[in-house]
Amino acid sequence: MRRNKKERQRLLQETIQGNPFITDEELAEKFQVSIQTVRLDRLELSIPELRERIKNVAAKQFEEDVKSLPLEEVVGEIIDIELDSHAISIFYVKEEHVFTRNGIARGHHLFAQANSLAVAVIDEEIVLTAKANIQYVRPVHLHERVVAKAKVTDVDNNEGRTVVKVTSFVGSEIVFTGTFKMHRSKSEEGNSL
Repeated sequence: MRRNKKERQRLLQETIQGNPFITDEELAEKFQVSIQTVRLDRLELSIPELRERIKNVAAKQFEEDVKSLPLEEVVGEIIDIELDSHAISIFYVKEEHVFTRNGIARGHHLFAQANSLAVAVIDEEIVLTAKANIQYVRPVHLHERVVAKAKVTDVDNNEGRTVVKVTSFVGSEIVFTGTFKMHRSKSEEGNSL
């Protein structure tokens, strides 16, 4: 069903307010218009692109929650977090993240996304990686979107250790896995790690 521009823009705005993580492609399909039309509508309505919306939502929602590091130090954008339980971040592979000759993402970016998410999910002021067991499952390419999911699997309060399992996906395909043994500590005067 074709809608007039004003009606489509109103519905587009409502849809994005209800789900800020919806893509332009999904909106184009939903409203049966081109992606370019969706982008023009967003521009007219001063609605930022998906990445900017994710950052805005994350900044508002998680800024006060994460104690172990500032949100801007997390590699990728946190879109869900429950401290000492689980977290999800999204990392968009851009030109500066890949080898120029083959367009494959440098491994340290995938590691950094997973490691920083493992740090962020822990409800403590000081968190350090004690040990990491990682596996790169398949190469990640330019313009792919990597979704990392962290889950706290073990907490030893006596030793101040937490184990965080992180699995990273492109679509439904696993591209990276890591088990991070983290040292956690409260910030105290004179407390050394």
